Amino acid sequence: MPAISVEKFLERLARGKPDQGILLLGSDVYLRDLCRARLIEVCVPEEARDWGVSRFCAAEDPLDRALGQAQTMPMLAPCQVVFLEEVEALEKLGDEARDAAVERLSAYLDDPAPFTVLVLQAVKLDDRMKLSKRLAEKAQVVSVELAANPQERAAAAALMALDLARQMGVELDREAAEELADILNADMTHIRSELEKLATYAGGRRRITREDVEALVISAKKYSVWQLADMLASRHPARALEFLDSVLREGEPPPQVVGALAWMYRKLLEAQDLPAHLSGWQAARELGMRADAAELALRESRKIPRPQLLDGLKALYEADSRLKSGGVNQRAVMEFLVARLTGGVAKSGERVPGQHP
Repeated sequence: MPAISVEKFLERLARGKPDQGILLLGSDVYLRDLCRARLIEVCVPEEARDWGVSRFCAAEDPLDRALGQAQTMPMLAPCQVVFLEEVEALEKLGDEARDAAVERLSAYLDDPAPFTVLVLQAVKLDDRMKLSKRLAEKAQVVSVELAANPQERAAAAALMALDLARQMGVELDREAAEELADILNADMTHIRSELEKLATYAGGRRRITREDVEALVISAKKYSVWQLADMLASRHPARALEFLDSVLREGEPPPQVVGALAWMYRKLLEAQDLPAHLSGWQAARELGMRADAAELALRESRKIPRPQLLDGLKALYEADSRLKSGGVNQRAVMEFLVARLTGGVAKSGERVPGQHP
């Protein structure tokens, strides 16, 4: 089966019973634990979880123990969840033992116990080996990694934000979650921090709306990026670099600056699609922004050609990937980015200053 995202997996869980064989594949601990927790919630009643949830480790426990539990009907529960962690350990067995383990696992997945959801976990599997190929054929593979694509990564972060808010005892509107993930560049550490503030801000309402995010997060942190819009429109690299230096010296992390700029570019593109005669409050409703910021977006969007905005958004996505890959001088990446946004460097193919060849 083709791998699916965590978002798609959770949507499927919300609609009904999960597959009886699931592989959680990837290194993101938060996404993995989110999937595990939701599976338990869906499959096993709370009062039965002491005996309806079992955990094994392929690096320490014989495979037959986990499969034996999977084939044993649970007590006082209609369904059980059996977790088998570190499945990649099976790849390290000797040839004969490895082949035997793959065959036993394959045989179980061909005829799984109807009362069991078997959840296999691995950080990485070798696609050339039989284990990976068999599991891809016989289990539902869920990619527990934040996607490289910025839009997909933001969607996953919004999903995690909803779950975090629930854990904090507050309701987070879906639009608010998406806006939070967007402007904070899918950084879960910052999202958690802002959610804690938002939960306090919401008070007795116990509900966080998009307007709350607008008032507390964007207003406090992100509207300063509009100061940069005119510099970009006039292609004034010296002023833009001064602005960047000021922001970085104030302690704003480079990935957060890139996230704010990407958010601004998307809003500028959205604003270009709006009728020119709209008032600030009408634009605010369409763009999901404050009226004063919407007026700024409308005005600045008319100054910057659409191809320049699209190329700038591409440059921001590339800079985001470089910052997250490590091995770069982050300030150099940011200076190169601002130079490109103001038309000071070639568009692509050049090595970023500070990046190892």
